[in-house]
Amino acid sequence: MNGMQTTTQRKIKGKQPLNQEPKKLVIKGFKKPVQQQNAEQVWNILETSIDAIHHKRAVPYSLEELYRHVENLCYQKHQDLIYKRLSLKLNDHAFQLLVSLKETLNQDNVLGQLVQAYSRYCQQLLMIRNVFLYFDRTFLLSKQNLWDLGLDLFRNTVLGDPSLKQMHLTALLSEINQIRDGRQSEHVQSNTKMLLDLSIYFTSFESQFIESSKVYYQEQAKHLVSQFDDGKVHEYLDYCCSRLEQEMMRCDQMLDPSTKKPLNQILLQVLVQEHAQAIIDFGVDTLLEQNQIQDLAKIYSLLQQVNQLDLLKQQLSKFIQAKGIAIVQDQTQDQIMVKRLLDFKSGLDLVFTNAFENNEHFAHTLKESFETAINKRQNKPAELIAKHLDKLLKSKGMSEQEVDLEQNKCLDLFRYTQGKDIFEAFYGKDLAKRLLLQKSASVDAEKAMLVKLKTQCGAGFTNKLEGMFKDVEVSKDIMLSFRESARVQEKLGKFEVNVAVLTAGFWPTYPVTEMILPPQFIQCQQVFADFYLSKHNGRRLTWQNSLGHCSLRGVFPKGEREFVVSLYQTVVLLLFNANTRLTYQEIKQDTGIEEQELCRTLQSLACGKVRVLQKSPRGRDINPDDAFEFNNEFSHQLFRITINAIQAKETEQEQKQTNERVFEDRQYQVDAAIVRIMKTRKQCLHKTLVTELYQMLKFAIQPQDLKKRIESLIDRDYLERDPTNSQLYLYLA
Repeated sequence: MNGMQTTTQRKIKGKQPLNQEPKKLVIKGFKKPVQQQNAEQVWNILETSIDAIHHKRAVPYSLEELYRHVENLCYQKHQDLIYKRLSLKLNDHAFQLLVSLKETLNQDNVLGQLVQAYSRYCQQLLMIRNVFLYFDRTFLLSKQNLWDLGLDLFRNTVLGDPSLKQMHLTALLSEINQIRDGRQSEHVQSNTKMLLDLSIYFTSFESQFIESSKVYYQEQAKHLVSQFDDGKVHEYLDYCCSRLEQEMMRCDQMLDPSTKKPLNQILLQVLVQEHAQAIIDFGVDTLLEQNQIQDLAKIYSLLQQVNQLDLLKQQLSKFIQAKGIAIVQDQTQDQIMVKRLLDFKSGLDLVFTNAFENNEHFAHTLKESFETAINKRQNKPAELIAKHLDKLLKSKGMSEQEVDLEQNKCLDLFRYTQGKDIFEAFYGKDLAKRLLLQKSASVDAEKAMLVKLKTQCGAGFTNKLEGMFKDVEVSKDIMLSFRESARVQEKLGKFEVNVAVLTAGFWPTYPVTEMILPPQFIQCQQVFADFYLSKHNGRRLTWQNSLGHCSLRGVFPKGEREFVVSLYQTVVLLLFNANTRLTYQEIKQDTGIEEQELCRTLQSLACGKVRVLQKSPRGRDINPDDAFEFNNEFSHQLFRITINAIQAKETEQEQKQTNERVFEDRQYQVDAAIVRIMKTRKQCLHKTLVTELYQMLKFAIQPQDLKKRIESLIDRDYLERDPTNSQLYLYLA
């Protein structure tokens, strides 16, 4: 045995001879002996079994016996006989089933009875197929198998009957509508599955289902839209979104998923597209006013799906312009205009981000509409934004993050304004007061705002503002050197002097006010002037008395107090060191202060919250026949008291002067722009020139103002009119 095993292994491992084909192993089935039987007798057995199956009786033969009979008939070449007679048998059964259904069908349970009949039919067909399985797998390989044959017969015979087909379709569509109305159903899914199995779902059902859905939702939408006057738009939006979601889920659970797309399209058309204008007209303004982000997001999503976002953009533009213009034009609430605009803009930003998905087209609409609204009232919004920032940078109850956030919001408004030169003038004026009167809550916040303005408008815009900060820093170094001078300190004695040296080109223009200063003040000014000019030869100092302030110590029967007051207030108060009572005329004569400024000064000292002086007769207004005396009864809970608030408040006259200076600067810019255009073109029509000027200028200007500037240039021989065409201007080199 060992030798045999060794030999066998060697043969297996040895190489195969060349040019010899490998052997093929062919497996063939066992040849069964064919039992010669009478075909008619065998078919009678099979027919009896088929009838028993169809009539739900017990089959008198086993499945194995029936299988062998079919197999023997096939071996005897009787396949055609089997196919012909079996087809007739199945066809007869389908016809009998149709007749039975018509006789017994209950109108209230069409779907249940039909699907039950179909289920029983399929079970019977499966049993018959098991009997004829050999025949089905051999003879019918290239033909229609028994299962498909049976389904075709049911489709063409039972559901092919026009009356039954219509009855079934009507019942199925009615059942689906009942589900939409909130009722329960057990038959929709099984019936649609039957239609899919029979391959008639798309040809016989889907189009009818889509049309039925259209009619159903048209009626529902018509009823709900009629209630829009009662403010029920949000309910309609909820209805649309919930119904769209429910129908898509129903397609996944009960219908074929491919039905979702055409159904979704028809629902959007019926519920949204046909009523888009009504949704916009009755819903958008209210929702925007109330910042109803969820409902606005629903409107955006629904209109986006039907390509109707342009309607929403148009309504958004109308809303922004209407509300924005109402805020800007309301002169009675100018004090809170900026706050109202900031709140309005913040609400729009939330809507834009959370409801409109940061759509760039909506961003453009928002920008254009807000810009139109805020510039409807020229220059004033820019002025008030500067004033709002002034209050912000002086407030001390906010964190650094809160100030930074508020600055960014104000800059958002600033970007929309056309009067940026107005903003620059008022912001610079307020900045000067904050720096000189030391009113800034945070120097870091001031510099951060400066950086933001520089980023937004360029270095040229902030050049003067940066110069102010530089002057303040240089002044600190000058005063440090001034205080370290022993000679200076000897001359000053007990007085402490702090001087800010300002470069005229950087700071706002202040009128030089005349007043009679005490000798000690004149001496202090002279000491500083001598010191400064000794180090900076050739410069000229001009003292701005309107910006000066002092710290005074007041001695009262109820205790001493320290006052931080303006230079005007200081001069008035010092008069009462030598007099206990003075008339208005005496104060005016001894101080030399201009009448309007004197009235404001006396009002702050005798009529404000801190009354260092007493006025007689009593009253809020200052009259030429009033008299003032030292208030011996004065008391205050604080030791250091500031009473220069009225001086820090800008008057209407100062506002007017600031606007006038800006308008003068604008005239120079307009003249330069006209000359620049004409120098390039050499000749230009009036209409073309005006159009180019509007494109070039960064601020709004009226056509009549442009015409005045053109006439001025003609008078100064920069331009001339063409002798033959008065609308044509010629450039004079």
